[in-house]
Amino acid sequence: MRGTPDMQRDVIVIGAGPAGSTAATLTAKHGHDVMLLERDTFPRFRIGESLMPATYWTLDRLGIQDKLHCDMFQEKHSVQFFNGAGRGAAPFYFAEFDDHPSSQTWQVERAKFDKLLLDHAADCGVDVHQKANVKEILFDGDTVIGVDVEFGDGRREKIHSKVVVDASGQSSMLARKFGLRRYDSKLRHAAVFTRFKGAQRGEGRDEGATVILQTTDNYSWFWYIPLPDNIVSVGVVGPIDRLVSNRKGSPQEIFDAERDACPGLQERIASATQMDDVKVLRDFSYVSSRIAGDGWVLAGDAFGFLDPIYSTGVFLAFKGAEMAADSIHESLESGDLSGNSLGRHGATFLDGMEKMRKLVYAYYDKDFHIPSFLKQHPECREPLVDLLVGNVFRRPTDHLFEALGRFCTLPEQRTLDGTPSST
Repeated sequence: MRGTPDMQRDVIVIGAGPAGSTAATLTAKHGHDVMLLERDTFPRFRIGESLMPATYWTLDRLGIQDKLHCDMFQEKHSVQFFNGAGRGAAPFYFAEFDDHPSSQTWQVERAKFDKLLLDHAADCGVDVHQKANVKEILFDGDTVIGVDVEFGDGRREKIHSKVVVDASGQSSMLARKFGLRRYDSKLRHAAVFTRFKGAQRGEGRDEGATVILQTTDNYSWFWYIPLPDNIVSVGVVGPIDRLVSNRKGSPQEIFDAERDACPGLQERIASATQMDDVKVLRDFSYVSSRIAGDGWVLAGDAFGFLDPIYSTGVFLAFKGAEMAADSIHESLESGDLSGNSLGRHGATFLDGMEKMRKLVYAYYDKDFHIPSFLKQHPECREPLVDLLVGNVFRRPTDHLFEALGRFCTLPEQRTLDGTPSST
């Protein structure tokens, strides 16, 4: 920890999850004075353990790749989908069309992973404060000029900055203040999850594979994510009204009933021991109508959240924060701290997020099945693997979505002002 909290900063970042730590680290690497404020104490529990391979590029910019190549995390090389009858499609190996180090990624315990990112931010010169609760965003008219924060020792300070990055997750103070959040009515889901010890897992390069398993009625699906120490994260996702709101029973009873409706899961955990109480989270998908304003930027879940079927959470947090750091650097260098300048990456980032959203819509369409789609469109296997890798910002995908549109109904493209576009 360096500096004192009562000075003018270049950038203040609220929230030290993957988005906040990334934005803070990369902005500091650009040579700016950055303070990172986190109300919790790390390590702390978070769900969302499966990384997409395309996180490689942000991790590489962070300079943290070497810290991941160790026994702390489980290597991940593929993803496999199973239908409601328990039959699996052929695995999608990420190196199938691009045999590059970026085609291998990890299954991570988020408590350890997030702390690794936070500690790395401090190592890169970020002024990190835990148990620092931002009570209020400071304004001069409509321009954000800093924060009012209460530190763990009871001190309360008003700290001014040129830019504030809100990476505080779904509780985003700025998104709430400006009424920016737009929910996706088609993706109002909940997740019910726990962990198991001693569950089945693959061998060799399949040991760390993400497995997605549909239930027999096709209304819900399970994630199955192998972690280190012979642990597997298992959770079911489905419409919130059907899975939780209009259903009797405890979270454990809900989980057990869904497990019994998932033939592909039952044998995998038959001899395993449940480690934790079952937890429930709302997984509503949403996006904000703006990504930045005068003196402020949104990053991570503070800007938007997408259904977890393809493990996009950390990837989108990384990429949005990386783009935000570059926009902030260019804005600080030019002296233009307007929303247009700080949010110059917004349209590009949202376009990538929308590509993943279209693939999510395809998965939930009852008429769409990956094997039958690829049987008719074998040329789409490579772009489909690209999306599963997370190459939404690096390679064209137009042909894939043209073909998908003939199989299922895809959503209209959203724009940052909240109005749909036909593009």
